Amino acid sequence: MRYAPAVLAGKLTRIAARIRKPGGGSAVPGLVVNRIAPGYLKRTLSGFPQGLVVVSGSSGKSTTTKMLVAILRAHGTRVFTNPSTANISQGLTSALLEQADWRGRVPGDVAVLEMDEGHGALVMQGVDARVVTLTNVMVDQIDRFHDSEMVAGMLGRIAARAREAVVVNADDAYLERLADKVGSDASVHRFGVSAAVLSSAPRGLGYTETAAERLDPADGVLVSSVDGSSAVLADHGRDVAVGLPARGIHYAVDAAAAYATARVVLGERFSAETAAAALSSIPAVFGRGERVRVRDQDVDFVLVQNPASFQLNVDAIPAGTEQLLFAIGSDVRDPSYFWPVDASSLGRVAIVSGSKAAEAALMLAYDGVEIDRVEPDLARAVDDFLAAPAPAVGVKTIVFSADSMRRTRAHLGLTEAE
Repeated sequence: MRYAPAVLAGKLTRIAARIRKPGGGSAVPGLVVNRIAPGYLKRTLSGFPQGLVVVSGSSGKSTTTKMLVAILRAHGTRVFTNPSTANISQGLTSALLEQADWRGRVPGDVAVLEMDEGHGALVMQGVDARVVTLTNVMVDQIDRFHDSEMVAGMLGRIAARAREAVVVNADDAYLERLADKVGSDASVHRFGVSAAVLSSAPRGLGYTETAAERLDPADGVLVSSVDGSSAVLADHGRDVAVGLPARGIHYAVDAAAAYATARVVLGERFSAETAAAALSSIPAVFGRGERVRVRDQDVDFVLVQNPASFQLNVDAIPAGTEQLLFAIGSDVRDPSYFWPVDASSLGRVAIVSGSKAAEAALMLAYDGVEIDRVEPDLARAVDDFLAAPAPAVGVKTIVFSADSMRRTRAHLGLTEAE
């Protein structure tokens, strides 16, 4: 009852925000509630009967979270989760308000939350998680995280709140060192890729530091093979075939992370068959290899958020893709951030757009990519790109940073929650 006035204020704020801007204003109610009742978020996160599961890391946390939620729900578990755009404190509070009753209680057996590395370290102060899953450490968001040691330290603080288990990527040397520091109260579980899978990615998987040795199949969940949008997971001597939401080894790694975490959360109730079926049926996550039907045509959305994800996703675009729109927005404050990426495999781009269009075009040109047009006005670029004749091979593909993704989706009326 102590939080009822704050919850009411938050819900009214949410209604007002949605009236003012349909599909927007998702963080505003959380800001209001956090200001009025600063203890609401921590109290609610600690109140789920089967505990709290946190997924964090530089990259892959959105897809891993969605996969994990799908597996748990397929096992009959009621799950509360947050949209991947709501992974900081005010967003998390807003996500809770979406489903809370007037007293602030949120239904669900377990909460599975994606958390931003920096905000997660703050949110988890005073909050215990049952399980914490860490995906990787990459060079990411240089305006916020100036080095990988800083990111690893934040993830370490999140992992320290785990009371039952920590699930880590065994191929990430930073996370392996972090796992060595996990207290005796929490067990450590691992996922990773086989030597053959790693060797099939000549540029690696984008981690700041890749571990020297591969995970032994007896010690965790291993991605033993990847073929396009399907993979085989080795689960303690058993091969489990799974479908992936999009092409790429990184999606197979996300699947292994979700599978390994579900094993820990469900215990004896875990079924490999049920998990495989759930993994194989989920769609791509909001721009991450997502195929969208818009204006009577299929369009692939490819989100790039840091140099590693940029490289992995560009490499995964099918060879011969004829029509590409490339858009970099204001979220990339220093475009030189992306210069280490080799984008030469794109070959030719129809339109380069976004607020950083000129800088992006220069970067692509140095990689030998042919550019038909530079159009800073993103709305005009999207309209012209979609109005062009259908490609003879493949589908139209839009590669964008987070800011341009949000603007593109809003322009196309794709305002559903992530």
